[in-house]
Amino acid sequence: MAENSAIEWTHHTFNPWIGCTKVGPGCDNCYAADLSNARLGVEWGPGKPRRHTAASTWKQPRAWNRKAEAAGVRYRVFCASLADVFDNEVPAEWRAELFQLIRETPRLDWLLVTKRIGNVAKMADAAGGLPSNVWLGATIVNQLEADRDIPKLLQTNGPRFRFLSMEPLLSDVSIEPWLNPDLTCQGCDDGEGYGNRCASDRVPRGEQCPWNRAVQIVTDHGPYSDDGEPTSVTCDVRTLDWVIAGGESGPNARPMHPDWARSLRDQCAAAGVPFLFKQWGEWFPFGERDADGHINSRTMGEQSGKWLEWPDARGFSARIGKKQAGRFLDGVQHDGYPKDASNA
Repeated sequence: MAENSAIEWTHHTFNPWIGCTKVGPGCDNCYAADLSNARLGVEWGPGKPRRHTAASTWKQPRAWNRKAEAAGVRYRVFCASLADVFDNEVPAEWRAELFQLIRETPRLDWLLVTKRIGNVAKMADAAGGLPSNVWLGATIVNQLEADRDIPKLLQTNGPRFRFLSMEPLLSDVSIEPWLNPDLTCQGCDDGEGYGNRCASDRVPRGEQCPWNRAVQIVTDHGPYSDDGEPTSVTCDVRTLDWVIAGGESGPNARPMHPDWARSLRDQCAAAGVPFLFKQWGEWFPFGERDADGHINSRTMGEQSGKWLEWPDARGFSARIGKKQAGRFLDGVQHDGYPKDASNA
């Protein structure tokens, strides 16, 4: 589909099929839906047929795999930029066909980004399990999605890495409980005073036990006693391997406040988790440096749709376009990748 992709965090883009349904606020201005409808003739939405791509498209990953092997490198492949691999309306046999292709291209790291992370475990099992060269990502755009979906991502077995795609970033988001491996469960009787205030929709987020929000995989080890108790128990605390963040692009793009991106950068830095700042998007904050290294001092008047004053004296943003806005955050280009990932 797209060799040498323009997307900052991948080498190639592959679409096994085309079509999807919008399922959340991050989908409101979906570029893929507009592209599919206008140029490819694929109508999106519930009940609309997904279109399987051509055999020639499916041959491309094998060619990339051969090139990677010859060069002694690994290539990252963003799979399904015009679809969602874990869409309910995709035939199960298509997913099995894709997973087989992934297994047959071991020099490629397949980045599967989904807005339906709750479907992954069941659908992956039906397709023979997630291949070991999959990097599994969940799209997160606000705190509600983070609290709901990050635990589901971390509970999924099989991927080489688990990461977040936080684009378009629509609010300030705390992901600290899923970054720090030291936030292991201390129990309710160790003097910390959390009592029964475990993670629950009924308990204010700030009062929840921080350890209970971490995802822990507990494994029993035998031999077992007569009453079924294991000899020992080990606890694997799963945390995020990578975070990508960026603002929205396109004609109806919503602005991203710089403090939202800074917060994610700082949370990742404190936990030693790699962070990649993909883009500002269409909107660029007053006082930041653009792609050419120039400080944004333009006011552009107060034209509707061109200039935004943030509430509570939190600064201004101007619409200057994705290309000129660039991807410097406080003068730094952040290009972090998961530890031990071999990048071409």
